Amino acid sequence: MAQVTLQQIRKVYANGYEAVKSIDLDIHDGEFMVLVGPSGCAKSTTLRMIAGLEDITSGNLFIGARKVNDLPPSKRNVAMVFQDYALYPHMTVYENMAYGLRIRKLSKDEIHRRVTNAAHVLGLAEHLAKKPKALSGGQRQRVAVGRTLVREPEVFLFDEPLSNLDAKLRVYMRAEIIKLQKTLATTMVYVTHDQVEAMTMGDRICVLDAGRIMQVDRPLALYERPANRFVATFVGSPAMNMLRGRLAKENETYSFVSDGMTLTLPADKADRVKPYTNKNIELGIRPEHILDRPVDTQADNVVRGTVLLIEIMGNEIIVHVNVAGQTVIGRFDAHAPITPGVEHEFILDMRYSHFFDPESGKNVSC
Repeated sequence: MAQVTLQQIRKVYANGYEAVKSIDLDIHDGEFMVLVGPSGCAKSTTLRMIAGLEDITSGNLFIGARKVNDLPPSKRNVAMVFQDYALYPHMTVYENMAYGLRIRKLSKDEIHRRVTNAAHVLGLAEHLAKKPKALSGGQRQRVAVGRTLVREPEVFLFDEPLSNLDAKLRVYMRAEIIKLQKTLATTMVYVTHDQVEAMTMGDRICVLDAGRIMQVDRPLALYERPANRFVATFVGSPAMNMLRGRLAKENETYSFVSDGMTLTLPADKADRVKPYTNKNIELGIRPEHILDRPVDTQADNVVRGTVLLIEIMGNEIIVHVNVAGQTVIGRFDAHAPITPGVEHEFILDMRYSHFFDPESGKNVSC
C-alpha cells in the first residue's frame, strides 16, 4: 500500500494543448479515490500519468516516498485495469493471470500461490482451466482484475473498467470491486464518467472539468455542499435545479425573486448571501427538495407552474414543470396527483437551497 501525491501536475501536448492544468491531489494510503468528470476532463490522462503511460510536463508525482516522474511503468509498482479486458483468447484463466509473473521470472510455486489466492478472492477458482470465450463478461472482467492482483502492487488503477458491461452486471461488479478494496485495504484510483458509480464506490471523489479539479470530498459532502455550479449540476440525478433571479431585502427578510416566484430565505442562508442584496444570484435546489403542495394547505415558498413531462421510474416520478419560462424538475412519490399539461403548485424547501455567484459559479451559501 502507498499514498499517491500529485503536486502541481501539468500535461501539455506537443501541439500546445494543456490537458491537465496544475492539479494538486493527495490520495491516502488504503483509500479508494474516484476521478470523475465528463468526457475530455483529463481524468484518464491523470490516471495514465500516475501509471507512467503519459509523460508529466511539469510538477511532481510521488508514490509513497518515491518521486516517480522519470520511472517507467514497470518500476512504479502499480497495476492498471483497462476498459477492455485484453485477455489472451488462446490462454486459460490461469495462464492469463500467470503470464505477467512468468515474464518477471517468478518461481512456479510463487506463481501458483499468487494465482490461486487471487482466484479465491475473486471467485474464479472453478474457472482457472477455462478460456475467456467460455466466461461471462463479468467473469472476464474479474480475470482482468486478477491479472493485476497477482502482481501485489502498491496501487491499483482502474480506467473505466465497467463501461462495456450491461447495467445489471455493472451494479454487480461495482459491489465486487468495493468488496475487493475493503478486503485488500489497498490504495485504488478509479476513473469513471458515471457519477452514480463515483458516488457509490469512492471513499472520496475528485471531480474534474477541463483539466482542473473542481472539488475533492466524500460523496455525501459533494452532494450536500457542492463547491460550485459545476459540481452541483454534475453530481446527482436528476441534476440540481438552477434558477436565475436576484436577492431582495424587505425589512429584515431576504428573498430570492424571479419571474413567477418569490422565495423567503432561512436566516442562516440569508446571513451568507447578504453581499448579493439587490444583485443577480442563482438559486440551486435539488429535485427531492421540491415538494407537492397538498390542496388548500397554507405554506411558504409556493411556486405554480405547468407540468410539461412526467417520467415514471417505478417507485417515483420525475416531474418537469415550466415556472415562468424556467424549467424546474422535482422528484415525487409515484402516486402523487400530478397531471401533464395541468398547472400545479409546489413548495420549495429553502432549508436545502444553495446560492451561486452568477459569474464565477462559486457556491456562496456554504
